[in-house]
Amino acid sequence: MTDTPQQAPAGTPRQTLVSGTTRLYAVLGDPVGQVQSPGLLNPLFARLGIDAVLVPVHVRPADLEPVVRGLQRVGNLDGLFVTVPHKTAAALLADRRSPTVEITGSANALRREPDGTWLAENFDGSGFVAGLAQAGHQPKGARVALVGAGGAGSAIAAALLAAGADRLTLTDPDTPRLTALVDRLAAHWPGRVRAAGEPPLADSEIAVNATPLGLRPRRPAALPAARAATGRRCCRIIMKPRETRLLGEADAHGIHTHHGRHMLTGQIDSYRAFFGLHTP
Repeated sequence: MTDTPQQAPAGTPRQTLVSGTTRLYAVLGDPVGQVQSPGLLNPLFARLGIDAVLVPVHVRPADLEPVVRGLQRVGNLDGLFVTVPHKTAAALLADRRSPTVEITGSANALRREPDGTWLAENFDGSGFVAGLAQAGHQPKGARVALVGAGGAGSAIAAALLAAGADRLTLTDPDTPRLTALVDRLAAHWPGRVRAAGEPPLADSEIAVNATPLGLRPRRPAALPAARAATGRRCCRIIMKPRETRLLGEADAHGIHTHHGRHMLTGQIDSYRAFFGLHTP
């Protein structure tokens, strides 16, 4: 048996072919069945002629550090993508953190630097805002109710404020985590962010579910959409399933809905620049 790459028959779709020279990327999560990044980035690698592949890796929270430390020692692994629930913990496993990661306390991408160290960055927030803009809705001047102060929620909160949201109200059942995030954000955007026990949906133009609720169909919706009827847009960030109870209720009440895939597609250009994914 030889290692000679085989050509696909003419006319067949291009695929990512793995060889001894392939560079590796991994996306870490628990669960990982919902992740959409391999379906977007692997075709991108093929289209650009980049010899690389992104694979999902199911990692439970108790195993995150040993798994990450092991992967960081893999010589042909260039980067890690991080999804729920590891974004906060993953930020601590990098040697250096970007200003965004320092503010939010979470990371969704780690890159191996030329000297072998690892840099943490977070594109959830910028991707979310880019996805909103691509859908024709700018957050500048808007009143926003955001549920979830975890890894993705913290990044989205910072990006919405940086994009000019007039008022951001955060809700999370973890009071210490919520308070710490509000304090960090208020240091950079004073007077525009506050915590609340319940999201002020009737007085908000954008409502965002930045929690994992919806990954499992029997879990309740994080936002009671019927109370958001005066809002203009109801958003969630999970990728799969595409339709959730939250968005179904929002549609039923005539509220514009914004799906989780918009956030990922809004991050693609940032990932390309961060990881240097250019045509060889």
